[in-house]
Amino acid sequence: MSTPPNIRYLPQHEIDKKKWDECIEAASNGLIYGYSFYLDHMSANWDALVLNDYECVMPLTWNKKYGFSYLYQPFLAAQLGVFGKNLNKEMVDQFVKAIPGKFKLIEISMNSGNIGVKDGISRANYVLDLGKSYDELSAAYKDNIKRNVRKANQSGCKLYKDFDAEKVIQLAIAQMRNYGKESADNTERFRKLYHYLHEKGMATTYGILSSRKELLASCIFFYSHGRAYYILVGNHPDGRTIGASHALIDEFIKDHAGKKLTLDFEGSDIRNLAYFYGSFGANAEVYPALKMNRLPFYLKWLKR
Repeated sequence: MSTPPNIRYLPQHEIDKKKWDECIEAASNGLIYGYSFYLDHMSANWDALVLNDYECVMPLTWNKKYGFSYLYQPFLAAQLGVFGKNLNKEMVDQFVKAIPGKFKLIEISMNSGNIGVKDGISRANYVLDLGKSYDELSAAYKDNIKRNVRKANQSGCKLYKDFDAEKVIQLAIAQMRNYGKESADNTERFRKLYHYLHEKGMATTYGILSSRKELLASCIFFYSHGRAYYILVGNHPDGRTIGASHALIDEFIKDHAGKKLTLDFEGSDIRNLAYFYGSFGANAEVYPALKMNRLPFYLKWLKR
């Protein structure tokens, strides 16, 4: 029988953030969500599992309710799980087994490098390799994308870049059906993260203005690991009929065509969104979600 790997549980105050971020940076499946600064900003609390001297790591983003600690997926942190080099299914399963028993409920998304994990449920992300020329990329658009991009251009829409992120945030808030205390807290966390990343040259804004200079479609993009993350979208209802959101993505693709960059749409399992992203030529990237209920039998009904 092989020796179990040396995976240690570390509370947040014991984590070496420098070594942690070096692991995320070099990981074959590294993503922006795994960096310590992302977790510090977006998670209520986070601890970690660490293999040896930070060869592989797994953030444990947690909170507490009714006296029980549980693992959850932070706002706008699409994929977490195990990060590192030379990962395999067995190693990922060992990390999952090492999650401390004090976490009674586990509902987290892993990442595309964690495929095959036991108890994992498959979810879909959509990604588009921007390495080809714009002519090649736009030729792969479905007809509805081409038609909407033309409509936006013919209506006098113009590209608007690197403007105040608050304009995107406010449009996004206006789209939310419910906006309570938790949403406000998440928004404030994200607002601070954006400013942190913008100062480091890892974030920007894109928008589409109408002929009357009204912001019809907008998005905040984050950058890391050769990816551009379509992280937060804010659209005005008036933009739906003239293809403003289609034009925004087209302009981003046009700006970055030919670069070693992947446009990461961050989802989705929602059929209409999946079709929308796929219509730009994006391909599905599967990743697992982990759900485990360790609550006492008399409380399991709370989370069926």
